[in-house]
Amino acid sequence: MSGVDMELKKAFLELQEKKIGTEQTLRMSGIQIAAVKRAKQHAALTEKEIQALDDDTKTYESVGRMFILTPKSQVEENIRKKQTQADEKIKNLELEMGYLEKSLKSATDALRELIQQKKDS
Repeated sequence: MSGVDMELKKAFLELQEKKIGTEQTLRMSGIQIAAVKRAKQHAALTEKEIQALDDDTKTYESVGRMFILTPKSQVEENIRKKQTQADEKIKNLELEMGYLEKSLKSATDALRELIQQKKDS
């Protein structure tokens, strides 16, 4: 009887650790999504401001700690690339979160089953 209890206790602890780890990963993914969305919004605002400039206006892009004179069209193109990359990153993070949520639900259900099984025996 005590061997079964030890097995159940070990399985319970493993499932609980998996649940806690998944919850932490979900929180981190949420934080990453929020950061990427802020960066995307910043790029959109920057693009809007740059589009309002005349075509002959000198524009600079930062490279590390310095700024390089860059044509306005190139700056706009780079901003659009940043937005596209942000969209892809958000999509991937949301897919990962979906998988993690399913995994969390699965671990939670397994934990409930284990508790129910322990109560029944």
